[in-house]
Amino acid sequence: MNTVKGKYILVVGLGISGMSMARFLHGKNKTVVATDIDPSRKDVEKELNDLNILTQVGYHDHDTFNNAEIIVVSPGIPLNTPYLEQAKSNNVAITGELDIFSQYNDCPVIAITGTNGKTTTTTLAGNMLKACGYNTFVGGNIGIPLVDCLMEKDKPDVIVAEISSFQLDISKGFKPEIGVLLNISEDHLDRYRDFHAYADTKWDLFKNQNENDTAIINQNIEDVEKKGAALKANLLNFASKNREEILYGAIIDQDEITIKTKGKTDNIKIESDELRGVHNLENTAAAALACLSFGADIKGIGKGIKAFKNLSHRMEFSGTINGVGFYNDSKATNTDAVIRALECFKENIILILGGREKGTDFSLLVHDIKNKAKKIIALGESKETICETFSGIIPIERADTMSDAVKKAFLSSDSGDTVLLSPACASFDMYENYTKRGHDFMIQVQQLKEKTK
Repeated sequence: MNTVKGKYILVVGLGISGMSMARFLHGKNKTVVATDIDPSRKDVEKELNDLNILTQVGYHDHDTFNNAEIIVVSPGIPLNTPYLEQAKSNNVAITGELDIFSQYNDCPVIAITGTNGKTTTTTLAGNMLKACGYNTFVGGNIGIPLVDCLMEKDKPDVIVAEISSFQLDISKGFKPEIGVLLNISEDHLDRYRDFHAYADTKWDLFKNQNENDTAIINQNIEDVEKKGAALKANLLNFASKNREEILYGAIIDQDEITIKTKGKTDNIKIESDELRGVHNLENTAAAALACLSFGADIKGIGKGIKAFKNLSHRMEFSGTINGVGFYNDSKATNTDAVIRALECFKENIILILGGREKGTDFSLLVHDIKNKAKKIIALGESKETICETFSGIIPIERADTMSDAVKKAFLSSDSGDTVLLSPACASFDMYENYTKRGHDFMIQVQQLKEKTK
């Protein structure tokens, strides 16, 4: 189609989120137009056309943007694209998934954001609430759009939502009853003006909360005291460092979490190998605080922790070859995630690092890599930058493919060593997404294992 007439809502981006949004708005008797500049989205065009949703796939049209009543932008679409900027200058209202969801939702929401650990914490919180008997919907940036919940027949008791900075960028009215901020470190600097602009977006999770709501925040985030004091919501903190400053919240000490609320103290012992590393104890503490704030009991929370299985491509054990352990941490797409991964091992790590940069400052890794790693295998578009950063600090070897990287890492290892894929970069130079990258790593490990038998 080329021409659109009358009042309509324009949905931009036809990935999972955009497709759900188009179907949802159509179900609310709205006139919907859907567009995606990617010609590969032609495969979803017929599904929408069968619902009488008009589509423009493989191109964008300025008139379609400028004449829309409302534009709903999918999270992955940069807001500074010329089509959106021109529509905004023509006073077209631009919104996103969170505000459309908020307009129709009347269920309590636990919203979880942060640079790292969002999916793990969201999954943990969902497990805990389900173990306590609550009908729980888990969605958002985790892969199930929030509007899908609004299209289900059975209304849940609670919604646990993973929220990204891209979703918060465009949100004005989203207000979770319980908001969780796990951490903030450098990421997505290819999309934000600077680190502070990115951090401010994360803090926007709490901007609409009031005194009846709860904010759960990592005590070790920069400026937490100043920013936390400005919030209207009830504040709970958690931390593995500077623990003495926490009056109410969760204190992490080795493998134990102590939760202090008014008039009560609970202790949770973490004995699961699935939650390896301090960062996962922080994730567990945050999830537990959120669920307790909703009304869950400590026994059910314990059951939810025991039921947790490590998520794919997040410190996923991939096998052992001649005493060398291989771990797939492909989801580690920023430097802080790599630091957290390195903390899980004592030393003697051969680190596979690299991919497409997102304004990545690899120098942030120097201290931890120097202490924990014995060699870097540099991979992808960023390998020359990696070699420049770590030259003279640690042995480095370049690799052209994942197969090459795995082989070179193994040949550089001794029994008892660890080969860790933790790239600190996006995957788009070589793969469609981090999942495909991690899957390739695991395939190469298995093929190498067969050859060394």
